[in-house]
Amino acid sequence: MARYTGPTTKKARAFGEAIYGPDRSFDKKKYGPGMHGNSKRRRQKSDYALQLMEKQKAKYTYGVLEKQFRNLFETAVSKGGVTGEVLLQLLEARLDNVVYRLGLSPTRNGARQLVSHKHILVNGVLNNIPSTHLREGDIVSVRGKSKNLLVIQESTARKAEVRNFPWLEWNPERAEGRYIENPVREQIPERINEQLIVELYSK
Repeated sequence: MARYTGPTTKKARAFGEAIYGPDRSFDKKKYGPGMHGNSKRRRQKSDYALQLMEKQKAKYTYGVLEKQFRNLFETAVSKGGVTGEVLLQLLEARLDNVVYRLGLSPTRNGARQLVSHKHILVNGVLNNIPSTHLREGDIVSVRGKSKNLLVIQESTARKAEVRNFPWLEWNPERAEGRYIENPVREQIPERINEQLIVELYSK
């Protein structure tokens, strides 16, 4: 199975965070899944377990496969700089994530579908590869005949602050956004402890 297609609330509860976005069911049960709910005494997790969970959280948050994630980590190491921050920058630069950040879809899964179903252009050229990494200055836009899709119209009609990210620029008249630059760690809102991931892969 290439992507996780199971219950998103259950997975969010396993990580203790609504990684798939606002979730009323998660808000009602913010403890781990299981037949005993939050009444079961849970053992303190080892360092390895914490590191593994953080890696899994990042993978599920961005919708990346194990091999892809490992390759991204190795790329981050080769680029120099702070490895954990570079890793998150690589994840943020994925086309499906940028489509989500621009507000063209309320979820990353929905953004990935828009890309794979050929509704998105990069620099005016049709691109249906969600894992495409954008570079500074790249333009992401909605294909002409796709602008009338209900999901895109509803998403773009949301308040402007939804897509208020300093490294992106959105033009509502042209229904296109520009990837200005790689974000710094403080600008990325995801609650991921990237240092734990670095420690896991460094063993």
